Amino acid sequence: MASKGESIVMGKQVEQIALKEWAVSLQALMEGDLIMIMRKGGIEEETKDFQLMDNRFYLMPAYEHQKEHLLKPQYRHKLAETLADWTPNMETIRLQGYAEVVDDIEIYDSDRLDKLRECHIWEDTFAEERLRWKRKNPLHLLILRVFRLQDEIEIPMRSAYNGCKSWVRLEDGAPFREMTPVLTDEQFNRMREKMIALLS
Repeated sequence: MASKGESIVMGKQVEQIALKEWAVSLQALMEGDLIMIMRKGGIEEETKDFQLMDNRFYLMPAYEHQKEHLLKPQYRHKLAETLADWTPNMETIRLQGYAEVVDDIEIYDSDRLDKLRECHIWEDTFAEERLRWKRKNPLHLLILRVFRLQDEIEIPMRSAYNGCKSWVRLEDGAPFREMTPVLTDEQFNRMREKMIALLS
């Protein structure tokens, strides 16, 4: 995993796509409190379900559908922090992180999902809702190696970035930024191995 991280940082091979995720979740990823996200696919997905467009991407904050009651109590105050500088008519959006998918695990039942309760920031109701929606489709549990951009990137906010979707192509591109892992190899491996063990 360290070698993959180096290829992103040193090789300057970055994808011009972004994954949209709650801003409060991205904050937890960027602070090293979280290494996973859950995906079933947005309402406006072209494929109507979640598909991994690429295993490397920028992280784009989404603000509209964040709900405080779906976060564990110790993370609820962070939602207000993410909204401090946000307005519905923002002309630009800031990218601060980049991620690489280390594992894409399919979850079909609530018993398996419950085992991860201590590994994420969301209330059980949030995780259960994600699992129940489009019940026949699996819930994708993405374990991410997250990188912090040395300097954030501010890009124009385009209409194509709006709506309930997972992926957006960066229409204006994004200039390369040096980036460093949020967690050390040891820290990340310890968190990942705990999750894998709980699911086994």
